Amino acid sequence: MDALIPFLQAPFMTQPAWLWLSFIGVVIVMLVLDLGVLHKEDREIGIRESLLLSAGYVSMALLFGAWVWWQLGPQSGLEYYTGFLIEKSLSMDNVFVIAMVFAFFAVPREYQHRVLFWGILGVIVLRAIMIGVGAALVSQFSWVLYVFGAFLVLTGIKMLWFANHQPDLANNPLLKLLRRALRVTPTLHGNAFFVRRPHPTNGRAVWWATPLFLALCVVEFADLIFAVDSVPAIFAITTDPFIVYTSNIFAILGLRALYFALAAMIHRFAYLKYALALVLVFIGAKIFAVGIVGKIPPTVSLSVTAALIAGGVLVSLWKTRGGKPWLPRAA
Repeated sequence: MDALIPFLQAPFMTQPAWLWLSFIGVVIVMLVLDLGVLHKEDREIGIRESLLLSAGYVSMALLFGAWVWWQLGPQSGLEYYTGFLIEKSLSMDNVFVIAMVFAFFAVPREYQHRVLFWGILGVIVLRAIMIGVGAALVSQFSWVLYVFGAFLVLTGIKMLWFANHQPDLANNPLLKLLRRALRVTPTLHGNAFFVRRPHPTNGRAVWWATPLFLALCVVEFADLIFAVDSVPAIFAITTDPFIVYTSNIFAILGLRALYFALAAMIHRFAYLKYALALVLVFIGAKIFAVGIVGKIPPTVSLSVTAALIAGGVLVSLWKTRGGKPWLPRAA
């Protein structure tokens, strides 16, 4: 026990190891409850269940933020909540892409939770790698933050310009590569990612990937692309890897749970993309503003981000009121 205490108190990426272990423990418990207890069998998840599950994830995220506030101080607490809100908001754009992926592969609703759940495990690993690399770069080269800022501003402007652009999944490079590298069955085989089927030439049983596995790969790839925006955005709020990573993961966990409710009313949030673009421009510009006006308080970042997101939601709901469909302009 005496040897364990120094290990738990030893700093790991700016924070004591016991803080990281506590976070990992909470995430493991949430995932085990999600898959091992609440969703042991494949079934369609309704809007009500999706909202309740998401509320549970959000409650845990908010409680964890309060714990961060208590352990690390008010500034760290505000930075966590700001990062959580930014990641939550930016990840909502990912819902549009995930819905398109499931529609493209004709994935039934009862199998979608399986794809999203296993996708979460990939997100946890990929975000850890990206945030670790980002933290190392920022600690060694402070000017990297200005690169992040410029990238965020340009990305936000691009999002404003191409807000209605729809990705062409049929010509997705990753999908083409997977189809060339793997034997893929023409149809789904239940909830299986891989199945053993006869080889077309010699009849021997070999492993085939299913379209469900391709859907999982495309969802993971989409998250990787979105992380290129969201990770620099949170580094613009704080350079503490613990705050960046925990706020990222909690936001993504809750959003995947909320997916089934959002997918059913995705047309009601058509103008949210414009608000997300403005959030990126604001956060990127804030990095350059620090050199002119000094450090901007976390409360300002949190307030502006919340106001922009709320504005995007309200405008979307107003424009699509009465069940009127929102038709995007041709890209």
